[in-house]
Amino acid sequence: MKFLAITSCPNGIAHTYMAAENLQKAADKLGVSMKVETQGSIGVENEFSAEDIAQADGIIIAADKHVDKSRFVGKKLLVTGVQDGIRNPEGLIEKLINGEVPLYQAQPGQQTSDSSEKQPAAKQNQFYRHLMSGVSYMVPFIVVGGLLIAIALSIGGEPTPGGLQIPEGSFWKIVESLGGASFTFMVPILAGFIAFSIADRPGLAPGMIGGLIAANGSFYGSEAGAGFIGGIIAGFLAGYVALWIKKWKVPKALAPIMPIIIIPVLASLIVGLAFILLLGGPIAKFFEILTTWLASMQGTSSILLALILGAMISFDMGGPVNKVAFLFGSAMIGEGNYEIMGSIAVAICIPPIGLGLATFLFKKKFHDTERESGKASFTMGLFGITEGAIPFASQDPLRVIPSIMIGSMTGSVIAMLGHVGDRVAHGGPIVAVLGAVDNVVMFFIAVIIGSFVTALMIKLLKKDVTQTQPMIADGTVSAGSSTGGSVASRAVADPKVTSSADAVNQHKPVRKLTDIISLDLIETELKANSRDDVIDELIGKLEADGAISSASEFKQAILHREQESSTGIGMNIAIPHGKSTAVIKPRVVFGMKQDGVDWNSVDGTAARLIFMIAIPAENPGNEHLKILQMLSRKLMDDDFRDQLLKVQTKQEAYALLDQIH
Repeated sequence: MKFLAITSCPNGIAHTYMAAENLQKAADKLGVSMKVETQGSIGVENEFSAEDIAQADGIIIAADKHVDKSRFVGKKLLVTGVQDGIRNPEGLIEKLINGEVPLYQAQPGQQTSDSSEKQPAAKQNQFYRHLMSGVSYMVPFIVVGGLLIAIALSIGGEPTPGGLQIPEGSFWKIVESLGGASFTFMVPILAGFIAFSIADRPGLAPGMIGGLIAANGSFYGSEAGAGFIGGIIAGFLAGYVALWIKKWKVPKALAPIMPIIIIPVLASLIVGLAFILLLGGPIAKFFEILTTWLASMQGTSSILLALILGAMISFDMGGPVNKVAFLFGSAMIGEGNYEIMGSIAVAICIPPIGLGLATFLFKKKFHDTERESGKASFTMGLFGITEGAIPFASQDPLRVIPSIMIGSMTGSVIAMLGHVGDRVAHGGPIVAVLGAVDNVVMFFIAVIIGSFVTALMIKLLKKDVTQTQPMIADGTVSAGSSTGGSVASRAVADPKVTSSADAVNQHKPVRKLTDIISLDLIETELKANSRDDVIDELIGKLEADGAISSASEFKQAILHREQESSTGIGMNIAIPHGKSTAVIKPRVVFGMKQDGVDWNSVDGTAARLIFMIAIPAENPGNEHLKILQMLSRKLMDDDFRDQLLKVQTKQEAYALLDQIH
């Protein structure tokens, strides 16, 4: 099968490419062909050709911003958020494989509300998606404007009693004016692409016109414009008005000119009049009060704001809460208030930098793979990519998220008290290096202190990990480990660890199922009658075999996996599996229940063949995925399943399982 996928996030920096990588890996693991198109900050990469689309058996769009779907009419199309592409790529692909995705059919007046987007597995916050689409197009204008002004001031500015000033008529004054021109596009672009996300191209012109009116108070007799709040309202109003007009039933003769003349003109007229006559004045007054209040915040109130912004930025590391705070800071740049973005710029980089520091300073708190990830996390933090902290937070959220929140809140408060300003809608040391930060010394002090607070919180909250040594297929500890003594001495001290002269010197990979299953790990007549009881019964066999050190801990790993999605893959098969520090050696235990057990399988069938896979947390090579692939391939054979269901003895079962490789 051949699938296509598109990934895109509002900023197009981290989530876009993380989702693309995970989807590609998941496709490789599942044995299907996939091409991933990324729509990131530098544009479209690996773009689909017409031939790619024609040959595709299905398409996944994992995006939090508008993606044009018109080229996929007649294809199976699954639309979901970018986070699902990162965290559940296999589940998305399996939906296409299992035929659970409908064909995309474009209908008049319907662009983003097709049935494929309404699937329970792809629930989205439509307001957030439309808003973030506008923000993603707005950010480049803020970045360009902020950097040009910052460069002009730092090179061409001259000290005066009122601060740095650029002499009139100089070259750098021209550069500064270019930066100012970029800022004037901020609100119209925001509004235009919110409307575009809602109503597609017919909504773009009304949205931009409404945004321009919102930003210019002269249209409705106000000295101040309605700012980004007015732009958001104008964008949504224009989008839904245009979408409403698109649904009108018109004569066929008028249909061709609806999207290019009638819809844009009528929607622009409605939105423009609504803002000039009704909405503009009150919104501008509210925004003026808000801006004045923010600018006047001193002492306790400014600390409270910094605490809130720091917590929001680090809470979901690039998610919806993070983006709300980021949008607020970006909008304030356009109003000349740089200190709010200054606090946010500090908070943005502290989670990845702090976690990177923690892996360097407190090695016992992390596994080897996590320590390697720490290097990448630290580097991402230098470039203001909060998402570098996601791998750590996803593995231990209850300890990592509070740690990074406290660190970001600390750094944000220091930045606010130190009057750190940021003229660019981005964060991290990179913006300071480029000259976009006011009070650079306090910026770096805030980042350093916040990062060390995060690292110390990790030391305080996170438990030391047990560094399991590499395991060979029969559970023997491989040679070359620097801890734990020799294999032979451990075998004497612990009967669960076995060794041999040959096994000490080589790692024996799992090449077939019987490498990690024995007669003692086969039960042809399970006694339990419920899913959880079957799990307990199979875990009991693993415990008796010496494959696990804690039955309760391993059960927790199994149930956690079941909560993500049922391991009942259908056709009377369930493959519960877990990767845990409680597992001493990789093992598979097989059980049969002729009457079947309800496992919430995808096809509704009761589980009669149950394979439980136990993998050590530090086992190299993701053995459980290899074993899952082995099982899946062989169990797709109807004859093999029928033979397995008919076995009477453990020996017969073992002989059949020996064919799985």
